[in-house]
Amino acid sequence: MNPWPFVIAAYAAGIGLSAALIAWAFASMHRAEAAADALKRK
Repeated sequence: MNPWPFVIAAYAAGIGLSAALIAWAFASMHRAEAAADALKRK
């Protein structure tokens, strides 16, 4: 049985999930900064 499809799938999952985590962290940071700015304006 050829292991390469599993290796490629593992790398794709790792890269894809890492990209999703980075996007989630960036969005969360952006929301937190907006909330902090809103508190400063009050």
